[in-house]
Amino acid sequence: MAEDANAKPSTKHMVAGGIAPYEPKPDEEYMNPDQLEHFRQLLEAWREELAQEVDRTVGHMRQDAANFADPADRATQEEEFGLELRERDRERKLSKKIDEALRSIESGDYGYCEACGVEIGIRRLEARPTATLCIDCKQLAEIKEKQMA
Repeated sequence: MAEDANAKPSTKHMVAGGIAPYEPKPDEEYMNPDQLEHFRQLLEAWREELAQEVDRTVGHMRQDAANFADPADRATQEEEFGLELRERDRERKLSKKIDEALRSIESGDYGYCEACGVEIGIRRLEARPTATLCIDCKQLAEIKEKQMA
């Protein structure tokens, strides 16, 4: 059975925001305008998803906030809210990284390792669009971090 060239990829291959992974063409230049646009769309979709999560959290906390008479119920609610707020704090930090990645797209530095200057790679960027280090430099940084701990 032949595949339809215009068919959309299945959702199991979608990444953030319903955007399909980029499929590089043979002999295509690294970080060409098509690739940069793909990653810009991916990062913006990811940022939008994070913003929606913040809105849901605020709504949830307002709706579910109650002054329970039972100290155990109050403690449970406070713990749940604390976990949500920590999650949102991690997402806030991620949002900053997304903004930095979008700025690097605009400056033409996106997709290149900040440490050694080599290509980070399309597949690595699909997995972690905010990556700033190639896999070798990232592994080296993690080894150094473990040695310092």
